[in-house]
Amino acid sequence: MKFFVDTADTAEIADLAATGMVDGVTTNPSLIKKSGRDIMEVTKEICGLTDGPVSAEVVALDHESMMKEAEVLRKIADNVCIKVPLTIDGLKTCKALTSDGTMVNVTLCFSANQALLAAKAGASFISPFVGRHDDNGFDGMKLIDDIRLIYDNYAYETEILVASIRHPVHVLESARIGADVATMPPGVIRGLFKHVLTDKGIEGFLADWKDTGQQIG
Repeated sequence: MKFFVDTADTAEIADLAATGMVDGVTTNPSLIKKSGRDIMEVTKEICGLTDGPVSAEVVALDHESMMKEAEVLRKIADNVCIKVPLTIDGLKTCKALTSDGTMVNVTLCFSANQALLAAKAGASFISPFVGRHDDNGFDGMKLIDDIRLIYDNYAYETEILVASIRHPVHVLESARIGADVATMPPGVIRGLFKHVLTDKGIEGFLADWKDTGQQIG
């Protein structure tokens, strides 16, 4: 399963990329706002930190305006993936862009039927929001399971990009189901490294090493 970082914080992306854990990046208008930077400038910098897809989201709601914004965004770098909402106009834009070879991430997916529509429109990625789904009394991971089944039934090539991930259990369950990508805030990725027994083991090894009085190098 590929790991994308869900942030526009370039320092975090660079630090995590050094671990080999970053296969791409997702951004959205809220993350751009949080960064406090110009969308063109920060997206270009992010594209230089990873060879993988970098999702840059349109903010227009009608197809014609989405296409104009997509044209601006995809000129930033070859690895820009245009992000569109799961609406009729969003899927029209998805179809038009993917038909000429542009990567498209269809976002704000909350049902398997919506995911089916996105796949039929040729989406490169579908982004179901599991955390927000859970927040509203639904089972986010059941949604991922349903999408995986449907896509496998019909051999759709659209990749399932699990979004709105809140904790490491979401990552684990996504991997068990067979999701293609998990996009996570930096804190969730860092949480995957943590285990109390790992910390305890390191503490014990260091105490024993100190007792030997040795040094390496």
